[in-house]
Amino acid sequence: MEFRDLPSVETLLGQLREKFPRYPHGLLKAEAQQAIAEAREAIRTEGAPVAPLAGASARLAALGEPSLRGLINATGVILHTNLGRAPLAPFAPIAGYSNLEYDLATGKRGKRDNHIGPLLQHLTGAPSIAVNNNAAAVFLVLHALAKGKEVIVSRGELIEIGDGFRIPDIMRAAGVKLIEVGTTNKTTVADYANAITARTALLLRVHPSNFHITGFTAKPSLQELTGLGVPVYEDLGSGALVDLAPYGIHEPQVQDSIRAGVDIVTFSGDKLLGGPQAGYISGRQELITKVRRNPMFRALRLDKLQLQAMEQTLRAILFEEHDAIPALAMIRMTPDVLKARAEGFAARVAGATVVAGESVIGGGSTPDQALPTWLVALSGAAHKLERKLRAAGIIARVENDRLVMDLRTVLVSQEAAIVEALRG
Repeated sequence: MEFRDLPSVETLLGQLREKFPRYPHGLLKAEAQQAIAEAREAIRTEGAPVAPLAGASARLAALGEPSLRGLINATGVILHTNLGRAPLAPFAPIAGYSNLEYDLATGKRGKRDNHIGPLLQHLTGAPSIAVNNNAAAVFLVLHALAKGKEVIVSRGELIEIGDGFRIPDIMRAAGVKLIEVGTTNKTTVADYANAITARTALLLRVHPSNFHITGFTAKPSLQELTGLGVPVYEDLGSGALVDLAPYGIHEPQVQDSIRAGVDIVTFSGDKLLGGPQAGYISGRQELITKVRRNPMFRALRLDKLQLQAMEQTLRAILFEEHDAIPALAMIRMTPDVLKARAEGFAARVAGATVVAGESVIGGGSTPDQALPTWLVALSGAAHKLERKLRAAGIIARVENDRLVMDLRTVLVSQEAAIVEALRG
């Protein structure tokens, strides 16, 4: 193909107008110009034939479709990071205006914290605020309480949160000086005590929610740390507000840290708490006030949609309506219930069998902890079938050359769609 073989911009624009009659002229013209420019560059550099109409049409079609869409998670990973971590319960966004920062009682400006603050205080036992994720909460606490000063951390807790975000990097960005104590596997209260100076602002305890060290290990209790006379800050990460031990998940609860005397705690909203993405900060009132007055708080604050979903989640936890929170309902689901669902599902799909398996929490939480489950398995052309299901918005996994689906993370109302896709 040569330059003279390419259509003019006007010709291509006319073709696009026929295919996309409802699209505005300016958008169609911009895509036509880009397609011709790309075709010219391809001829110049590669000499390869190109199809400007096909390229422009594909881009325009993609612009007309929502990029963010709902999926069916049949992987058994409850807090699947790539699928949005904790699945949200249905909620209807408030249309129009709202009392986001308006006090209806006084008719004056209010604070958006007031919509969730009382709920959080009941749940954690301490005054609380929230920002847009836990990494932001960690940064804000360090920046507000320790900028220009020293923060003492055990070497065994200098973790990577995920996607390359590491505790030392966040501390550096917050303007604090990291003081490492102890070793990777063993740190004593004396290590902390010997490192305290007049410049020490905080003792930082980081819960290793995404890994687990076993063997010859030791670390001081929270009570030992709080007895050293320096404010103790704990980043709990996974954000458990409900005791999940009866269901096989053992994670520290935020309220236990507050009761142990920890001065300030941060934790995630979209992990074991089961809500939308957020970073919560709970602790002593004077520290919370100082954090909230930090100029960075406004840059990291939540919007009205996050607050509405968050309020609904926190209220469900407060009133112990745990099955109203999808992630908690999935964790609480028993193997007997899952086996019955799997057998009923398999009966509707030719060649499907039911096998024992494990579900995992995921999302950087509860390493080395799994939940017993029952999987629906299909043998033969597993990778091809996985791709076909993925194209239909159904995410499964391949294991031992079989396609397997864990109904723990599938809503009952979604089962029919999977059956239909498999039959197709």
